[in-house]
Amino acid sequence: MNLGANIAERVLGDKPTSTTPKYQPRASGETMKALRWYGAQTVRVEEVPAPTITDPEDVVLRITGATVCGSDLHLYHKEIIQLQEGDILGHEFCGIVDEVGPAVKNVKVGDRVVSSFQVACGTCHFCKQGLTSMCDTTNNSNLQEKMYGSKIGGVFGYSHFVGGFAGGQAEYVRVPFGDNSLLKIPDDVPDEKALYLSDIIPTSYHAVLCANVQAGSVVAIWGLGPIGLFCAKWSLIQGASRVICVDPDQQRIDFAVQHLGVEGILADKSTDVVAKIREKIAIGPDCVIDAAGFRFTKGILHTVQRAVGLETDSSEILNEEIRAVRKFGTISLIADYAATTNGLNIGAIMEKGITLRGAGQCPVQKYWHDLLKKVQDGTFDPTFAITHRFRIEDTAAVYKMMDEHTDGIIKSFIQTKWSAPAAQGFPVLQSPTV
Repeated sequence: MNLGANIAERVLGDKPTSTTPKYQPRASGETMKALRWYGAQTVRVEEVPAPTITDPEDVVLRITGATVCGSDLHLYHKEIIQLQEGDILGHEFCGIVDEVGPAVKNVKVGDRVVSSFQVACGTCHFCKQGLTSMCDTTNNSNLQEKMYGSKIGGVFGYSHFVGGFAGGQAEYVRVPFGDNSLLKIPDDVPDEKALYLSDIIPTSYHAVLCANVQAGSVVAIWGLGPIGLFCAKWSLIQGASRVICVDPDQQRIDFAVQHLGVEGILADKSTDVVAKIREKIAIGPDCVIDAAGFRFTKGILHTVQRAVGLETDSSEILNEEIRAVRKFGTISLIADYAATTNGLNIGAIMEKGITLRGAGQCPVQKYWHDLLKKVQDGTFDPTFAITHRFRIEDTAAVYKMMDEHTDGIIKSFIQTKWSAPAAQGFPVLQSPTV
């Protein structure tokens, strides 16, 4: 390894980057278990080479906790472009520092840490503003730059459209720019809480801020996966007077009503969701959060258009939100939207004075020190949504369970051989039901 390698010498892919997405296998030949993608609805846990330090700023973790995110299902269904066979998935993980590069100063071997889901250099224009998800130097996808006009930052385990970095549904992971990407976990915070600071705790918080939720706001949330549930919890913490949740799964609605005290609307294909919302709040909600996204279609038109490639994203959910929100209300898009959509009701956006805000990928590092304190003091407790615990060997089955909404799964904790026993109050190890 040439410790003096400059950026130009580390360029991979279409665009220059400040670190390589590839990792260096260990000289010892040690292997690890990792979840790999091989095509639509085809993922497998396999033995692959374990990583060691590639660049001076790298940290290698022994993974002690991972999970499957609802957005991972887009990969599972091959709905995100630039996936390659054999990619290691997973963008939410915590662990114990196993190796550090010679330029790493803030963490040491043996530290318990949680990683941000994004790969961020810490020194570019956007990173210096705390907008780490928009890092200018870690994503080599020329295609994304052409599609969006500029690239967002790299993301662990989420295709070569966001850099092609190996993910953390594994026993080890290489973390570039470890000083910027890792948060130390206090002794009084178990992995089962710290893990979710990698993504869904800060992401849901960010979505609520982008929706301008304030004391007294009426909030409507489409989608009751983990992000939607956490958005509901944060909205209540922010002082929302009412939270109305929309989802096609009655079990998810019942779960939210039971654990959070929100109102629910079942969004089956025959339901006029806008009419149901207006029955509850005549002028419409002040704030809307889209935690559902592009995968969900109701009518035949968008189903066909997506199937034949005339659009990548359906506008049906968003058009419901545009019609439902009050005049001069705000819509926050935190669900994944990838490219193009047809039939967007742009006239209503303009005429109603709606603020439609793309929340982007959450800049995790901007929030996570404050949010760690809120987890520590009990202001935000993610425990209610952690329903299952599995072994890394079972991860492929977890994808299937989440995709099919079986066994009441909401959010899982995936353990490895490095994990501590389940903390008090959290699910114990179980076997998948598929």
